[in-house]
Amino acid sequence: MDGYSWEELTPGVRVCVSREHRFGTDAFLLADFAAPRRKDMACDLCSGCGIIPLLWFREEGPRQVWAVEIQPEAAKQLSLSVEESGLAGRVIPLQADLRALPDAVPKGVFDLVTCNPPYQAAGGGILSEAPSDRIARHEVLCRVEDVCRTAAGLLRFGGRLCLCQRPERLADVVCAMREAGIEPKTLRFVQKREDTAPWLFLIEGKKGAKPFLRTLPPLIIQGEGGFSRELLRIYRKEQNL
Repeated sequence: MDGYSWEELTPGVRVCVSREHRFGTDAFLLADFAAPRRKDMACDLCSGCGIIPLLWFREEGPRQVWAVEIQPEAAKQLSLSVEESGLAGRVIPLQADLRALPDAVPKGVFDLVTCNPPYQAAGGGILSEAPSDRIARHEVLCRVEDVCRTAAGLLRFGGRLCLCQRPERLADVVCAMREAGIEPKTLRFVQKREDTAPWLFLIEGKKGAKPFLRTLPPLIIQGEGGFSRELLRIYRKEQNL
C-alpha cells in the first residue's frame, strides 16, 4: 500500500498511518485520560486514523466504539486498522460529518464521547497549506461548539465527554460544554516540565451534572533520562532507552 505504514501498539493491534494522517502524544494522553470501562459504549469524534479507539484495545477495551472521521483517506486508514487488528464489530468506522451524523448512529446511549479536535479557532492563525492538515488543525469543518452539541446528543444522562485542547482555548471549551448541557467536572493541564507553562489541557464533562470542577495535578511529560514515569506508563514502556 503506497504511502502507508504500520505502527504496532501492542501484539495484535496495529494502526495504519500516512504522512497526511498520523498521530501524536496528545492522542495517547486523551485515550488514557478518558479511561473507558469494559461495559461502555464509546464514540470517538474527529477520529483520524483511529488511534484513540485502537489504543483502548491494547487491553480488553470498551464494549463497542464508533469512530467518526470526515476525511475519506483517514477513514480508509481507520477501516484498514480495524480489519488488521481483528476489531470488526468492536470498532465501527464511519466516514461522516459530525455535525450531521446519519440515523444509523444511536443517540442518547453512549457512556463516553472523546474528541481530539482542531486546535486553532475559526478565523485565527495561518491556515496550513495541505488540506488534510488544514481540516485537522483549524476549525474549518467543525468548531468546539459543534463537537459539544453532537456529544450531548450522543451521550446518555451522566455520560462523559473528554477533550484535549490548547490552554488558550479553555474558556471556549468550558462555555461550549455548558451551552450543550455538559458540565465540566475534571481538568488536568499537561506540561513538558514542572517549571514550564502548560501546552495542553485534558477536560472531562458530564451530561446533566451539577457544577463542581476538580483540578488534578499537572501531567509532566519529561523526567529524569527522558520521559516521566507517568508518560512511560501511558506509552506502555518500562524505561527510557
